[in-house]
Amino acid sequence: MTAHYSPSAYQPARIPDQPAATKRSWLFRFGNSRLPWGHTEDIVPLSMLRQSTPTGLRNQEKYQQDLAAGLRQEEKFAQHDYHQINDHERIRYAPFSKHTTFWFYLLGGRFVFWVMAIFLPLTWLVGAAALDDEYLTNLLAIIKETAWTFSVPLACWAIGSLVVNKFTNWVVRPSKGPLWEFNRRTGMVTIFDYDNMGEYKRSGTIGEFTYPFHEFDAYISSGPDRQGLIWYQLHLLHRYHDLAIDLSPIVPKDSSMSPHFAAWDFLQNYMDIGHSLPDIPLFEKHRANDPTTAAHDRRTGRPERYWRDMDDATWDAQLKQNLARVNAYDIPGRLNLMDRHVRYAD
Repeated sequence: MTAHYSPSAYQPARIPDQPAATKRSWLFRFGNSRLPWGHTEDIVPLSMLRQSTPTGLRNQEKYQQDLAAGLRQEEKFAQHDYHQINDHERIRYAPFSKHTTFWFYLLGGRFVFWVMAIFLPLTWLVGAAALDDEYLTNLLAIIKETAWTFSVPLACWAIGSLVVNKFTNWVVRPSKGPLWEFNRRTGMVTIFDYDNMGEYKRSGTIGEFTYPFHEFDAYISSGPDRQGLIWYQLHLLHRYHDLAIDLSPIVPKDSSMSPHFAAWDFLQNYMDIGHSLPDIPLFEKHRANDPTTAAHDRRTGRPERYWRDMDDATWDAQLKQNLARVNAYDIPGRLNLMDRHVRYAD
């Protein structure tokens, strides 16, 4: 490997032997399944594939060109550091500030409004038929009593839309900092600590826990929602310390395990410096900056603007093809590469 990568960078063939893993409680093992390491495939969860789109890449490219030519002025909110990075070196996640999240949630009142607009009239019709009096009289009475419920999501939608669109620079603010980071160049994973034994409140110093990627294991947790449906979520847990990473920014909660299997392969491929960067629009402009990926693209003749020049019909076909492959993906029977280097207690 080139000098670009640190000696600690992750490669499956160079995983060192490690101490025995800490035994998890029976309660934890009851609701969580550990995923195997290694033997990955080139697969990407749909959530990461469509995080950027060909149209979005072209629009961003045009925006940068207009800024350089003086045809547009950069908005104030775009000048902030949002602490989030997705490139050839790091995947660093930072949420929006609570202030920004509140206003975006308020804007989401439009979805509640349209759901109510579809289903509430049906309940009116069924409810009127179930009562003893004349049908039309019942229907009008029910509408009169419940129509006001439309006003709540409608007001949220209207207020949120007005504030977000007219006062964007006031609404969009960065959070206090990132939550976690995967560093491809060093092979390290960092979890940022905003407690830090009180140091963050006293001096603003953010604590950091940094450990090698190969010391973390992926687990799928399961649990029911209020309707009793089972949902799955992917987490990364440190093998020797009480540290965990919620990977919902990479793959959201889902009623199927398959997207989480794909996300675990995606993350391993991203961190593996012997493997090219996952080929998704989000990373396209960074591919030439990663030595392994640049060499792969020269060898295979991959077009530099593969995603940026893709038309909408081809993009839609790519999404459907990816979704079908992810939905059929399964890895629990796969041999665990880490068994060669770690003795698991569970």
